[in-house]
Amino acid sequence: MSTQSFNFVVHGELLAIARLAPDAAVPSWARGRFLNIARTPSELSIVCAQEQVPPQTVHERERIALGIQGVVAMTTVGVLAALCGALAAARVPVFVISTYDTDWILVTAERFASARAALEAAGHTVAGDAPRK
Repeated sequence: MSTQSFNFVVHGELLAIARLAPDAAVPSWARGRFLNIARTPSELSIVCAQEQVPPQTVHERERIALGIQGVVAMTTVGVLAALCGALAAARVPVFVISTYDTDWILVTAERFASARAALEAAGHTVAGDAPRK
């Protein structure tokens, strides 16, 4: 398991996680500086700025993204297990997005302070403040 320390950066806008039907077209509102689109046989999930998501769309709002700065090699073992374990111990639910270079952990705005404290207690640094509504 990874015992490496990471530097996290807080993304500067509140995000939403939307759920659409698995055969839905990617909507025009799915855009922005932070955008993740994932299609599986059972759903189409979109993460983007919460103000982009129409109110009638099934979604969760008030998410804050903390990203590991730099590149995390895909051969690194236990990164998410260690990070999610520290957050679980602090009772912080997470939604994780992995990209080619790094990992992003999304937490609710109401649990952001607890998430930050848990990551810092585990030896990581967190740069940036929670975005404002």
